[in-house]
Amino acid sequence: MTRRRQDLNVCGVTAAIAVIDGKWKTALLWLLESGPHRPAELRRRLPGLTEKVLTEAMREMETDGLVRREVYDVLPPKTVYSLTPFGRELAEALAPLSDWGHRRLEKLAGTQAARSAS
Repeated sequence: MTRRRQDLNVCGVTAAIAVIDGKWKTALLWLLESGPHRPAELRRRLPGLTEKVLTEAMREMETDGLVRREVYDVLPPKTVYSLTPFGRELAEALAPLSDWGHRRLEKLAGTQAARSAS
């Protein structure tokens, strides 16, 4: 795992984006909002996500305090990921950004529909 260093002298938005940077982290946060998930469940819900990339993303999110990893002492080993209170707080903070993104997609779809009709 690569060790990421956070510059403490940046704006808050940059600091927040640093923890959700990457293709899969926001989708993983979104899935974990609904409750704990096992790694295989997360991979099934996100086609294209490899086991290696999932492991790296979850380790980074765990290091950043967003995700809790619980390993149960059973055979075969059982691992479950869930959001920490800090991770849930981030997910709530991202909700308005998600709403804005959906409005943008609707606007783009309207623009494309208008172009097609012309």
